[in-house]
Order: sequence, then C-alpha cells, then structure tokens
Amino acid sequence: MSNTDSFIEEVTEEVRRDKLYGLLKRYGWIAAVAVVALVGGTAWNEYRKGQAEALAQARGDAIEVALSERDAATRAAALGELAENGVVEAYLAASEQEAAGDTDAAVATLTALAETADLPALYRDLAQIKRLSIDTTITGEERAIVLSALAQPGAPYRTIAEEYRALDAIEQGETAAALSTLQAILQDAEATNAQRSRVAQLVVALGETPELANSVLGDTQDLATE
Repeated sequence: MSNTDSFIEEVTEEVRRDKLYGLLKRYGWIAAVAVVALVGGTAWNEYRKGQAEALAQARGDAIEVALSERDAATRAAALGELAENGVVEAYLAASEQEAAGDTDAAVATLTALAETADLPALYRDLAQIKRLSIDTTITGEERAIVLSALAQPGAPYRTIAEEYRALDAIEQGETAAALSTLQAILQDAEATNAQRSRVAQLVVALGETPELANSVLGDTQDLATE
C-alpha cells in the first residue's frame, strides 16, 4: 500500500470519528434519557410491587386477628370494620354476622356487595344468592325479580337460582312447576354433580321417581361406596 493510500485511510477514519462524536454530542441525550427512564420505571414497578405486597400482608394480618376472637359477635364486629377493605373481608363479615345472630347486619353487608357496580358479576350475584338465603324480610315479588335476573343465560349462578325458584314454587304449592324446573336442572350441563344429587332427592321427595332422577341417585351412591 502506498503512503498516499495510507494517508487517505487515516483521514477517512478521522472524519468518521469526528462524525460519530458529533452525533453523540447532538443525540446522546436521547440515550441518556432512555436509560434514566428504564431504570426509573424498573424502580417504580418494584416500589409498587412492594407496596402491594405490604398492603396484602396487612390485610391478611388484620383478618387473622379478627378471626382469632373467640366470641362470634366480637369477630363479626371486627370484620365489619374491615368490610370496606375488600370483597373477602365483606363476605367474612357477613358470615360472622349471621353466625352471631345479627341477620340484619349480614343482609346489609351482602346488599352493599350486590350493589357495588364495579364488582364482577361473579361476586355481586354470589352476594345476592347468599342474601336470599337469609333475608326473611324480602317480599315474594322482590325475590322473584332477583331470581329471574340471576337465572338469565350466562349468569354465573344460573342453576342455583333455578333451584331456588323450584323451592319457592314448592312453598307456594306449585308442585308441577317445581318438578318441571327440577327436571330441567337434572339435564343441565352446567349443574354440578352435588346439585344434581340434591335435586334428584328433592324430585323423589315430591313423589316422582323418574328414570333420570334414579340414575343420578344411583351414580351418587356408587361414588360414595368407591
């Protein structure tokens, strides 16, 4: 290689370095900002994660302390103070309020849950189902309206609501309507085995011994003996 070619390469390399340094001076701040944002974002996520874990730990500790009370009324009062902290606390409070004999408080807690619009339907409907099982002040008309809504296609507790409707029909002396609903539950793919067994026993108790009910009861007995 001649001295001329070597000189040209050196000059070219110097020009490249000058351009690189120029670009770094001009746009290097972007890379710096990106690094700071990445580090800061990671730190913030870790902080939020730590805060969430600390909050969950505090909630768990508070529930444990409340449940450790020996007296049902004291447990109910302690959990009632925690009911606004979350769904779990509210359900536990309602359960302990019922156990303590304070049905009105339990109904109020469950009603508040059922009417919390931002809760998923799974939790709101469960609160309604539980409320219907303990609220003796609800009118027959209101009960029918609530059960009709809970029994809509796609509702999470549809088959349970149908079972409640059958029980209400029995109480009102509408045995034929109750049997029709119970037979539908027996054939419903969404009904659990436990519910089918319960419904089949009810069908038999009403004086009917359809083949499907006998089949369900037979399967239940087989499972019990295994």
